Amino acid sequence: MTGSITHDRGSAEEEERAGPLIVTEDPRLLDDLLKLCAAAGARPEVHHGVPERRGGWEAAPMVLVGDDAVHRVRGAARRRGVVLVGHDQDDPDVWQRAVEIGADHVLRLPDAEPWLVDRIADVAEGVGEPALTIGVVGGRGGAGASSLACALALTSARSGTRTMLIDADPLGGGLDVLLGGETTKGLRWPAFAESKGRVGARALEESLPRLHDLRVLSWDRGDTVTVPPGAMRAVLAAARRRGGVVVVDLPRRVDEGIAEALAQVDVGLLVVPAELRAVAAAGRVASAVGMVLRDLRAVVRGPGTAGLDGEQVARLLGLPLAGEVPEEHGLTKGERPPGADARGALARFCAGFWERVPVEGAS
Repeated sequence: MTGSITHDRGSAEEEERAGPLIVTEDPRLLDDLLKLCAAAGARPEVHHGVPERRGGWEAAPMVLVGDDAVHRVRGAARRRGVVLVGHDQDDPDVWQRAVEIGADHVLRLPDAEPWLVDRIADVAEGVGEPALTIGVVGGRGGAGASSLACALALTSARSGTRTMLIDADPLGGGLDVLLGGETTKGLRWPAFAESKGRVGARALEESLPRLHDLRVLSWDRGDTVTVPPGAMRAVLAAARRRGGVVVVDLPRRVDEGIAEALAQVDVGLLVVPAELRAVAAAGRVASAVGMVLRDLRAVVRGPGTAGLDGEQVARLLGLPLAGEVPEEHGLTKGERPPGADARGALARFCAGFWERVPVEGAS
């Protein structure tokens, strides 16, 4: 599993993060690098050589050294994150100079611009450990997957963890409605459907409705919008870069866009009522989802019929059992959002799940 839970340390620290250090006197190269920094939302520090102030070279999160400045940084302390940048595509000595200054990468512009913008943006956003990402999918219609997704997100946020809830099912009715926030201001999926390339992680988070101390990306009440695979990939990647927890409510079908979402999920939960017909339907869903997602676990919803319990359902599906969730009164009537009652069955299950999942999912 690649995700891990991190807690929100506040925006003040993020605002003060340093941008990359640029070392060059080449006007053309400097102009190009400044434009790339602007595109990535970063504020660089520019010098003609190694900064004289103590720690200026060592503390920079990334150093971009122009071909013209190699001789001026040869004596600098060796460190990670040094990139040698230039325009000459046919320079035979570039690798030797890279070794001399301990560069991690050698980039030639303009070919390497997309890669470099992404790395500069990582610096600007202070990218650390990606969010622990949980995908929830119903074994059949009405299995309670959306309720579990909401409860997982609410329970995570209640513990003080930065949490984002993403509704990837355009036909599900909207998780903002389930949370009682359909009129809350903020962007919905149609605003991101045309996203291409990188989506800013901080900008995404700040643009979404804030409901019950978590951010929610849901659908509006308009016509159904198709989210292309590239947009799904970009939005999920941005959500994960903020760290903490991301919970994704997934549809039962697996198209190209959903495959992109599944590729970024660390642990999948298949919600299955303890009924024979539900198990039969869930088997087909598990087969489709399992082609993309390696770690898929069963969450069995009771009470069971025909003598089925959680262990039997999981065994029939060939999946590990993540737990059993009993019915919780009041949810079907919409009296409160799923998981809002910390003493309820759903919230208790979710609290236990968050305690176990970092260990269970560790690779």
